[in-house]
Amino acid sequence: MLVLLLMLPGRAVADTDAFPVTIDHQYGSSLIPAKPRRIVSLSYIGHDFLLALGEPPYALRKWFGAYPYGVWPWAQATLGTAKPIVMQGEIDIESIAVMAPDLIVGQWSGMTQAEYRLLSRIAPTIPAQAKHGPYGTPWQDMLRVLGRATGKHQMAQQIIADLENRFDTLRASHPTWQGASAVMVWGGQTGAYTARDIRGQFIEALGFKVPEVINSSAALNSYYALIPAEDLSPIDVDALIWLDAGGSVSRLQRMPLRPTLRAYAEGREIYADLLLSAALSHSSPLSLDYALDRLVPLIEAAMDGDPATPVPSMVAADLLPKAR
Repeated sequence: MLVLLLMLPGRAVADTDAFPVTIDHQYGSSLIPAKPRRIVSLSYIGHDFLLALGEPPYALRKWFGAYPYGVWPWAQATLGTAKPIVMQGEIDIESIAVMAPDLIVGQWSGMTQAEYRLLSRIAPTIPAQAKHGPYGTPWQDMLRVLGRATGKHQMAQQIIADLENRFDTLRASHPTWQGASAVMVWGGQTGAYTARDIRGQFIEALGFKVPEVINSSAALNSYYALIPAEDLSPIDVDALIWLDAGGSVSRLQRMPLRPTLRAYAEGREIYADLLLSAALSHSSPLSLDYALDRLVPLIEAAMDGDPATPVPSMVAADLLPKAR
């Protein structure tokens, strides 16, 4: 009878989301004895994941943007009445100690081992997993870990299944994307994101491939490759996505060799404005849905095979070739 009870769906959910929970990571493992009530998120994007799970953090580390509490529009509604403390800059261990958290999370934080040792004396602390490096954790793995840490494992699994199904459907409905080359390029320094980065992972989840020349030219443990101004050929791909970095439009308008790109001549460029670029850079369940809503139609326009059909975001940013 006991075996049968354990096999019931309701009992399986309870067991999976029960505490205590032990989570392995790059510096060892952390035991979370009970469901956390006061979570400090040191990850630049981790609060988005917590909000997707219905777990507003007590404090969060703001990355960029001028939105209240460091939360971008796609996630603001999930804050509810929460008013998290906003931290900026380097990890301030003394300030965190004063907050008296019962869980500290930092999978996308750059947390060092020395910082981990001190933070783990304050509360159970979860840095990144060694296999992903400080900023390479796929969104699925990040959500699974936070789901286990907050007692929301089953919810996390369902969110992952739903979003992966959306990617599967998009791949199936766009056969010309499969195996085509694509890359996201940060307009500030012409840095192309590799397949190890969350932005490169997004592209490949749609069926595109980041060129191997970009993956191999990035330094070890680096997530992007700087492209020299005198040779833009590594980013001359089937779908070239320019990410806004503040002032990117004027820089792209002045880029001397951009008109030599096939992507330029054939209308295969896509401009992602600051909000869309931020959504792609957060790559959380909430921001990915927003990014897919906005980016997919732009990719369709860039990949339609007709250079005379302009990509709407390129028109809006005044980035089309003047002769067109």
